Parts: sequence; structure tokens; C-alpha cells
Amino acid sequence: MKKWVAGVIAATSIFGLAACGSSTGGSEEQKELVVGASNIPHAEILEEVKPILEEKGIELKIETYQDYILPNKDLENGDLDANYFQHIPYLESQKAEHGYDFENAGGIHIEPIGVYSKKYDSLEDLPEGATILMSNSVADHGRILTLLEEKDLITLKDGVDKTKATLEDIEENPKKLKFDYEYEAALLPQLYENEEGDAVLINSNYAIDAGLNPLKDSIAIEDKNSPYVNVIAVNKGDEDKEEIKALVEALRSDEIQEFISNEWDGAVVPVKE
Repeated sequence: MKKWVAGVIAATSIFGLAACGSSTGGSEEQKELVVGASNIPHAEILEEVKPILEEKGIELKIETYQDYILPNKDLENGDLDANYFQHIPYLESQKAEHGYDFENAGGIHIEPIGVYSKKYDSLEDLPEGATILMSNSVADHGRILTLLEEKDLITLKDGVDKTKATLEDIEENPKKLKFDYEYEAALLPQLYENEEGDAVLINSNYAIDAGLNPLKDSIAIEDKNSPYVNVIAVNKGDEDKEEIKALVEALRSDEIQEFISNEWDGAVVPVKE
């Protein structure tokens, strides 16, 4: 009888310890944060952030994308907690076009857009009637046209919001440049390598992904003070979640900002707003 009682007590004690262990493990269980990102530089930057978030009990899972459409669709349908691939004007245009109820949770970096050419060493060398290849993303057109205006190749109409400018807003085009804008942004580096067109406008993330150095290989590049800041986008209301705030804080940390500056040497520029 004593042995039976002792056995029951022992078993009860073991069960109690096991239960306590399970409870403790549950309280330390990591939260999962799924973020969609372009391969370069976004996913590479997020990889550096993983250990910082892990220390805060957040497991960061990175889903990579090759296009600019699916990351927003997957964010809207709940497959992602956030995405990190787009600048503010593109985000706003997508919200207007598709009715996305997204919020900008914080700006992280700028990727200056560049002009590339296999045929000419400078914009000044472009001949009359030169063909300029650019992406079919209308949200980038104002950015491209602003760059070309700053380089004295075109003039935009007075009063135009340059972030929303289109080809129809060109007032003067002294070299009679021709603009071909039927291409997916990811294809532009290949068009450049194939020597198609006279000049190609390529976003830095795609340029870097294709092995190009935006600072060395471009014949002109956007100023680092560009307003086209790449942001963390989330569904409305999620910007106040602990995990999202931790993500933005980590991305803006001195450690990560230093990594961005050192890794891309000015081709990707960190920001803190």
C-alpha cells in the first residue's frame, strides 16, 4: 500500500514538473513574423535582422519575390504580415488602383535609380532620337522623368507633381528622345546586356541582382536625397503591433544601417524616417 501511494505521489510529481516545463516553454515560445521582400537588397537586409529579432522572441521568416505585384496581393490576403520592396509613391499608387488598405510602417532605405548604356558614356552623348527603355510601372515614370529633367534632357510642364508625372507631362524634349515603357522592371538588366535601346533606366535592386554596380556602371544616377524611400508596408492597424515595431526598430538600428552603407557603398542609402 505504501509503495502504491509512493508511486502515485512520484507520478504526480513528475507530471507536475512536466506540466510546469511545458508552461514555461509556452511562455518563451517565439512569435513568427512573415515578411515578403525582393531578393536584393531587401531580403539580404532582412537576413541581417534575423538575430536581432530572435533576441526579442520573434522568428523572422522571409518570402522572396521577383515581381512588384504578388507581394501586395499576398499581404492583403494574409499570407504575409508585412512586405519590404516598394517605395512610397508606388505604395500609394497601388492603394489607389487596387483599394489596398495598407499603411506605411516606416521608411528604411533609398535605392537610387540609374541610367545605363552600352553605347554611350554619358547622357550628353545620347543622339537625337535616342530610344530610352524604362519599366511599365507608371509609379516610376515620374521618378525617371524627374531624373532626366535634372540632367537637362527634358523639361516637365509647370505645376506638375513630379512624383506623378507621365510622358504626357513632358513640355520640352530637345533631343526628341523616344520612350519605350513596355517592360517588366526585372527584365531591364537583360535588355541592357543585350544592348537594346540607347539607354536603360534600371532600379538599383534589379541592377545589383544582375551584378551591376549602380555607382560605377551607370552613366547617371538619381540623387541620394530622393523621396522614393523603400518602406515596410502592413495592413492597416498592424503598424502598431509589437512585432512590426520591433522589425522597423531593428532595420533602423545603427548596426543594420552600417551594414547597408558598407555592403552597397552608396548604391543603397539607409534612412531613419
